[in-house]
Amino acid sequence: MTDASSKNHFLIVAGDPSADRHGAALVQALRRQRPGVRISALGGDHLKEAADHFIYPLVGLGGFGFWEPLMKLPQLWVALGKIKRLFQEDRPDLVIPMDYYGFNIHVARSAYAKGVPVVYYISPQVWASRSGRIRNLATIIRRMLVILPFEETLYRSAGVPVTFVGHPLLEKVPAPADLPTGQAGPPTGPARIGLLPGSRWGTIQRHLPILVETARRLRERHPEAEFLMFKPAEIDEARYRPDLTGAPWIRLVTDADYRERQTLRVALSVSGTAALENMLLGIPMVILYRLSALSYQVARRIITVPFIGMPNILAGRSIVPELIQEAATPDRLAEAAERFLQEQTLWEQTRNGLMDLRQSLGQGGSERAATAILQEVHP
Repeated sequence: MTDASSKNHFLIVAGDPSADRHGAALVQALRRQRPGVRISALGGDHLKEAADHFIYPLVGLGGFGFWEPLMKLPQLWVALGKIKRLFQEDRPDLVIPMDYYGFNIHVARSAYAKGVPVVYYISPQVWASRSGRIRNLATIIRRMLVILPFEETLYRSAGVPVTFVGHPLLEKVPAPADLPTGQAGPPTGPARIGLLPGSRWGTIQRHLPILVETARRLRERHPEAEFLMFKPAEIDEARYRPDLTGAPWIRLVTDADYRERQTLRVALSVSGTAALENMLLGIPMVILYRLSALSYQVARRIITVPFIGMPNILAGRSIVPELIQEAATPDRLAEAAERFLQEQTLWEQTRNGLMDLRQSLGQGGSERAATAILQEVHP
């Protein structure tokens, strides 16, 4: 066991791809502010590379929805057992759960039972459904670090110590591309249309065929258009090929620096991180999402917000169209995207609204989160 007497030891737990990336950025910020800090982690490839001790590949186990995670319970139970063993053999000074409430509430409770303080970074979406989760968190965490401005009021009103640190994507996603001098409307020339089916393979599988068919309809009207399918680096492009075989004009890209995406005229995107990235880039978009039939029926009964896309949630109104479940058909998606391609005023208004929303998210979260975390422990 590493001698921890002269350095802090933190446990970070991330269960989805975006939290995995934000967790790795947090590790870098912690090390900049306190060199020698020791990190144990559960997560994905990014945290595996960043941590001193990688405990378990948690990313991808939980699934998305209400029934899908049940299929992974044995693996989740193994992961929780490894965490409990860490508490016994190499007790961390602080536990940092990230989002992923269904698993992380058990992590936080286990830490609390062992007297290990918990600073939760990136709130679960308690404002969207099951607000009682705030009460559960309030009893066991020392502080909540939130990345959306309205979450700060929500937690403070519930008596939970909270700090708004800003959104970590702002540290990664560049500002919207400048339009040529004197040009107010969309970029000229052939339209570049982005297709973003998701970051988890299960989500991609549900949306990939729909987006390919939508692109086919748009290409009939815009044969000169360029279509780009964006994929995460960690997913092999061979998995996309069966759906793209009949559409060789769709270019599959991995765009870590967002330079390809910055040039899009319009995006067709699942909700979640992809839609938020589009917002930060000022890209007018159409948001779609499909769940399994059972998960959708449950969601209809418990989700309390009128929107699923972060641009609309932040704006408090419909700034970009959302097509959910049966409404997410190729015909309706193509029709919604066509409006952005044809109506310059709509394109300009939407882009300006998205750029205003970017300003509401602060200046970036990792450094501020690291500062808040280090204030909770002694060197």
